[in-house]
Amino acid sequence: MDRKEIQKLEGFFHRRFNMKGITIRPRPRKDDTAEVYFGDEFVGVLFRDDEEGELSYNFTMAILDIDLEEEA
Repeated sequence: MDRKEIQKLEGFFHRRFNMKGITIRPRPRKDDTAEVYFGDEFVGVLFRDDEEGELSYNFTMAILDIDLEEEA
């Protein structure tokens, strides 16, 4: 993913989740994925899928059970 594409995706995350602290960072030696951070905390991976001319993105985020206990 290039910088312009990452900026568009960051804008989408900011608007959709109303969270300005989300940033997307390119991954070294990978052009089809990027890392998603909230502040300094890594929260997931964003995958670029360009199959048969149709472009989409998939966001994967793991939620640990201990993280759920912190919120309670």
